Amino acid sequence: MPPTVSSIFFPLFVVLLMAAPPADGVEQKAVISFNRSNFHSTFVFGAASSAYQYEGAAAEGGKGPSIWDTFTHMHPEVIADRSNGDVAVDSYHRYKEDVGFLKYMGMDAYRFSISWPRILPSGSLSGGVNMEGIRYYNSLIDDLRADGVCAP
Repeated sequence: MPPTVSSIFFPLFVVLLMAAPPADGVEQKAVISFNRSNFHSTFVFGAASSAYQYEGAAAEGGKGPSIWDTFTHMHPEVIADRSNGDVAVDSYHRYKEDVGFLKYMGMDAYRFSISWPRILPSGSLSGGVNMEGIRYYNSLIDDLRADGVCAP
């Protein structure tokens, strides 16, 4: 599955370049490439994301407002482009595609944060648990496991 511009959200590995001018003054550049064979066999390659920066769907699926939702709406001027996490990269709706990219890139692991207002919309257990939020995270984990991105 080739990546598309609209749905890439993971930073790609940085290509290391080393410039070493030889003694005669002619500039040469050497590209040092690396792949899995350069790492110990137990090295885990992974990616990570933050719920607020990636999920979006700020007012969907029973999610309550987070501190960041409130802050960015009350003080949009503190962010250079006045953006917020209301839509972000829309991983809430596109997580299956995102998991496909993790598999395509050969990731072994994915560390994601949980949006607690998606699980506890009122901010406490006594206010009730949002089962739609639980289903979302369970589906994400199930898809990650099915694609081998985390241990079964």
